[in-house]
Amino acid sequence: MIYAVKTTTGRELQVMERLNSKAKKHPELNIYAIMKAHEIRGYLFVEAESEEDVNQLVYGITYARSVVSKPIMLDELKHLFEPVAQTIDIKEGDIVEVSSGPFKGEKAKVRRINKLKEEVVIELLEAAVPIPLTVKLDSVRVIRREE
Repeated sequence: MIYAVKTTTGRELQVMERLNSKAKKHPELNIYAIMKAHEIRGYLFVEAESEEDVNQLVYGITYARSVVSKPIMLDELKHLFEPVAQTIDIKEGDIVEVSSGPFKGEKAKVRRINKLKEEVVIELLEAAVPIPLTVKLDSVRVIRREE
């Protein structure tokens, strides 16, 4: 069964590390997995034999607030842990404009695209020395296509 554990928002990774450490020290608790979904803040998901095992695991852990008593089915969480393929409209060689960060407003040429990380490697056009920069896909927009 999978149980949701409420945590202090922003402290999910700390709680996850502490729960993992405690689960390793106490194998009698029958904890199988501890997961964090990127889209959901303030919650962790623990796969365990019973709710009692999860309650014992969470007891005394800083920033862990409570255990949601209703178990969750895996089908309800599957969409949170499967990568979503997005269509990427940027191609290598395109001229783009950086729309955020310290290089906002600069024009650059696309050198590589990493679809899994949703990042693009660019080189600024007006730079004296071409230095590759890695930025998120959503922080660039195409202004000219390379034919």
